[in-house]
Amino acid sequence: MHKFALTFAIAISTFFLAGSPASAVDSATALRVLDPDNDGTIDMREALRGAKRVFKAINPDRDGTLDAAELRGRLSAAGLRAADPDDDGTLSWREYKRLVKALFVLANPDDDGTIDLRELRSPAGRRLLKLIYL
Repeated sequence: MHKFALTFAIAISTFFLAGSPASAVDSATALRVLDPDNDGTIDMREALRGAKRVFKAINPDRDGTLDAAELRGRLSAAGLRAADPDDDGTLSWREYKRLVKALFVLANPDDDGTIDLRELRSPAGRRLLKLIYL
């Protein structure tokens, strides 16, 4: 991953809410749902598939963007501002996907391209989970 993306991920990770829908979720259950090939890990493709489901589910007005109300419990207002390069107050799918990819890198410190249960239970893994699992 580019140095900028990693810096972005580290900066944005400080803007997540402590208590959110994903924080109460059992990581093992989430892993089973997000891991259709049953290899015990989540790869980038699987993470993005989960992210796409979350994006669609929390966008009830189907306008193709997520605003602060739709992101409530997943990303703070400050986090939204930090992840919103065009400063329009919303995240498009492209911006959301960029954030998920950056957080995936943070949650994968061994850089093997997959997130296992131990990594998913880490603070970075829990932040990622907020964006990829309902």
